[in-house]
Amino acid sequence: MSGERRIVLIVSGGIAAYKSLELIRRLRERGVAVRCVLTKGGSQFVTPLSLSALTEDKVYQDIFSLTDESEMGHIQLSRQADLIVVAPASADILAKMANGHADDLATTVLLATDKPVMVAPAMNVRMWDHPATQANLTLLKQRGVAVIGPAEGPMACGEFGEGRLAEPMDIATAILDQLNSGTVPKQGPLAGRSALVTSGPTHEPIDPVRYIANRSSGKQGHAIAMALAALGARVTLVSGPTRLPDPDGVETIHVERAEEMMQACRDSLPVDVAVFAAAVADWRVISTPAAKIKKQDGAPPPALELAENPDILKTVSGLATDRPALVVGFAAETGDAVEKAVAKRKRKGCDWIVANDVSDGTGTFGGDENAVHLITDAGADAWPRSTKQDVARMLAQRIATYFESESD
Repeated sequence: MSGERRIVLIVSGGIAAYKSLELIRRLRERGVAVRCVLTKGGSQFVTPLSLSALTEDKVYQDIFSLTDESEMGHIQLSRQADLIVVAPASADILAKMANGHADDLATTVLLATDKPVMVAPAMNVRMWDHPATQANLTLLKQRGVAVIGPAEGPMACGEFGEGRLAEPMDIATAILDQLNSGTVPKQGPLAGRSALVTSGPTHEPIDPVRYIANRSSGKQGHAIAMALAALGARVTLVSGPTRLPDPDGVETIHVERAEEMMQACRDSLPVDVAVFAAAVADWRVISTPAAKIKKQDGAPPPALELAENPDILKTVSGLATDRPALVVGFAAETGDAVEKAVAKRKRKGCDWIVANDVSDGTGTFGGDENAVHLITDAGADAWPRSTKQDVARMLAQRIATYFESESD
């Protein structure tokens, strides 16, 4: 879990426990490391293997396990995360929390922690409405425990009402808000560093309804912004038009055209590292009419006079002042990607360049996977084909290693 925003997720008993798997997936996509504590009741609904596979970490269950206590004591477990989350939180575990019980690993972790705690209740509507449960919730809130949900709707028991576990994405959003609120200090190897990332395409207008663009989805650039933030960096993302949500914990600036992206990047300097992952249109139409260009029967198509757009990577790489300590470019090529990227790195003056082949059939543009080479002074390092989130994490870790070596 080193270097990432970290939570301990306690999965207690209840049919809603299966939703914890979706919650973990959502958090991991957003660069949050998750370590699970599974209660005896929770293990009746989800398996340790399924939790471990999604978290890529050990699952803790038994307070009396000598192996676990020698490797990761319950005190250490309760304090090595930024936030403790109980989801689902059954009526039983809420009652134990309110009354200070510590009769299993989960409640011991909750009693021993000095970190913020969040609960996502889930139970039958009658149990939720019971005065004892409401009194326990009131007491926990008074002690600073954050509560997300529950939601209203049909339940597995056949009743309808309040008591359903909040949707996993809503819980994930609440967790990220808590992590990024300042209540939890930023940690990780890039804490104290600032980063600028560009993402997506640019749209260069032809007239009010048409534009020049490319097929970039922004998935890789957005993933890089999240990965850098997960390692503790303060990140500014300058995004062209995409269908992606703004990453949590990242300042996002939306632009349309290359000239707007150039200005937003200049305004965001100085930063320690800049990663230019956007696929910026090379040209723009010099003169765009105020009205839609109409097709005339039998007439030739209108001639578009083009001008070259600003070269953002080359401009920032060549700055005499406010140049980032590390400038990383991207080279989206069709064939001979490494050779072309090596030449582009020299031509643009950037420190590193990430080469990827976007030829037809690769599925890179708009897809969820990428196969890249990282090109530096040391040569070209081939990375295996991976998800764009994994590529982003590997790049962010290389950036963190670079700054660690520079500070030695």
